[in-house]
Amino acid sequence: MQLILIVPFRMQLWNLNTYLYGPKDDLKHRLLWREVYSAEEEAQLKALVCEAESRGLAFVYALSPGQDIVFSSSCDLTLLKRKLRQVSDLGCQAFALLFDDIDHSMCQSDTEAFSSFAHAQVTVANEIFHFLGEPPVFLFCPTEYCSSFCTPSVSKSPYLLTIGEDLLPGISVIWTGNKVISRELSPESLAEVQSVLRRPPLIWDNLHANDYDSRRVFLGPFKGRPPRLRAHLRGLLLNPNCEFEANFIPLHTLGSWYKEGKEEGKGESDEEAYSVDRVLSAALQDWMKELSLPLQPDNQHGAQPKCPMTSSQSTGALASDEIPADPVMSQDLKDGENQVSRIFSHEKTPRRGLCSGSIPLSEAQVRLLVGLYYLPHEHGPPAQNLLQDLTWLKANCHCVSVNGNGKKVEEWRDRAGRFLAACDDVALLHSAVVNSINRALLYDLYPYIWDLRNTLLVAKAFICWLGESDSMDDLSSSSGAELHVVEAEPWVFKGGLSGEVQMLLPVGTSSELFSHPPPLFPTSRLYNIRPFQQKDKRGKGSQDAAISHPDFIGDRCLGASLALCPEYSLVLEDELGVCGCAVGILDVCSFAKRCQATWLPAMRDKYPSRPHGASGHTATKALLYFHEEQDYPNSLLYNFPSQLKLEALPELVDCSVSRSLLTALLMALKANGSQGVFCEVQPTDGLRIEFLTKLGFLEILCGEARPREGVVLGRLL
Repeated sequence: MQLILIVPFRMQLWNLNTYLYGPKDDLKHRLLWREVYSAEEEAQLKALVCEAESRGLAFVYALSPGQDIVFSSSCDLTLLKRKLRQVSDLGCQAFALLFDDIDHSMCQSDTEAFSSFAHAQVTVANEIFHFLGEPPVFLFCPTEYCSSFCTPSVSKSPYLLTIGEDLLPGISVIWTGNKVISRELSPESLAEVQSVLRRPPLIWDNLHANDYDSRRVFLGPFKGRPPRLRAHLRGLLLNPNCEFEANFIPLHTLGSWYKEGKEEGKGESDEEAYSVDRVLSAALQDWMKELSLPLQPDNQHGAQPKCPMTSSQSTGALASDEIPADPVMSQDLKDGENQVSRIFSHEKTPRRGLCSGSIPLSEAQVRLLVGLYYLPHEHGPPAQNLLQDLTWLKANCHCVSVNGNGKKVEEWRDRAGRFLAACDDVALLHSAVVNSINRALLYDLYPYIWDLRNTLLVAKAFICWLGESDSMDDLSSSSGAELHVVEAEPWVFKGGLSGEVQMLLPVGTSSELFSHPPPLFPTSRLYNIRPFQQKDKRGKGSQDAAISHPDFIGDRCLGASLALCPEYSLVLEDELGVCGCAVGILDVCSFAKRCQATWLPAMRDKYPSRPHGASGHTATKALLYFHEEQDYPNSLLYNFPSQLKLEALPELVDCSVSRSLLTALLMALKANGSQGVFCEVQPTDGLRIEFLTKLGFLEILCGEARPREGVVLGRLL
């Protein structure tokens, strides 16, 4: 937790919003709770208390001693009092003792001293409450803090019954609802809790908390809590997103919920008193004003950003030649022109696309952003449509086979077009966030929108590939998370929208292909992955090439794959043209036979081993490529029947798209039954080996077993 706001109801003294301090990165909050703060730490904490007071906020200091406290130990009790006295001397007048997420077991001395675990906690809490002078705000978080944790139930829980009976009435008890993260809070369930605790509970609302999933953030409105809850609550605490800029709409709509719910006597229903659509629209309009401001991560208007997520144009800190090259470049390409630029058409231009920070987001883009990152139990309409279309397209991909029904094919292609357009909208949103004038927004939300952009880049490539494939294995039952009748906590299925899209893809269970940290330097360049087309092949010679024939580089590197199995050839392109390619072979054994029968004879005629006019060892060695047998051992092909090659231009700024390109190819191979894939890498190409290793590839052939000089890396699918 970092920031918690309290909306007061029944406690007259809670007439201010409240900041509760209980950060997990403060080791002396939980792990080292016995230790007092150093002079430097004390000064920082005092400054925080004073800052809260100057802004009209009540400051609540929370401590979590439950992991290892010995309740019967007078020494531990003395240390606990010493710690809280130190904080009290800094001006803090409100406190919280948290016993959440700990083991129910007690040590031998505690078992002898107390009748139950609840009795031990209550005894310590009551004594601390007296020690601090019975402050007007003193919170207690029980170990059973939601209905799903209560044994056997809320009304029959011995633990809660003891808390309600023995805890002093001046102490408020924290409650999260039916779950740790509750979709809804009902007056009926809270009335039951109030009866057991003998006081209205104080809701600790985790609706927008996102510290349990690094791929999720919640920008949606405060909802699922009817205004009539007030009759059963002592107050409400909102545990927000870890990212400050992500909390504008949650806090704005919470304020609307509180303000509108205060008005009584109008005879309105909960839905009329608090319309989610109405308050969300109002919050969006106000957020648009905030997003149009040139805020930096330190919230200073127009100040130079201090974070690394800035462009070279705005800071001058990073020249274009300092940008790390893409690791997919093979080692031999660093000594000459890149193979991709020789095989495909791509103009040589300076690297561009780094974030510039000059354009505000449009209202449509902000609405899309909120819809993609809505709430933990609920997607917004844009996310729902994406998932529905992808699920349908995958289940009905057989319709676009050679024997597909014409009407069904038309429906499939219409929905595919809608899905691809939605993916493009997210890519444009990613670029807009990178170029946003509000750099604070970029700093906080970039990792999330970047992750979704990459996941949808792969999903889009998959749908494009399905649309051009003649046949494939049945995909209707592959991947996808299992459905559970009982609603689970949001952290059971990680990743939010990105995770759900991922699980719908053939390689969705391979998290190493999707979960990676974002690049240090964001780029707004738009990328696309699509199947190879014959128009892409525009070979061109090079004055430095050992063989002057314009087709030689293309024929040697990718020619056989493009000629014999183009359906497993994918192209990565940006606004400037092709900037990468990935080619695969589904069955190397059968491919080798076809290659020997048709491709190699044609190449040997095209490139004789000793052509007229060619001289030198380099030229002879290059031409021998088409005149030598290239066999792989059966031990390799048994588990890894497929092969791939991956190339990218050195100008590629965001190397994550190379990972997306490789993932898209792996999906195509797995969708048609491959169980494993391998590739060859030069031993000196450390960057590429590291790149592939992070994606689950391991060295599978070494020593004499290797077919040639290269290192053979493979991974199962």
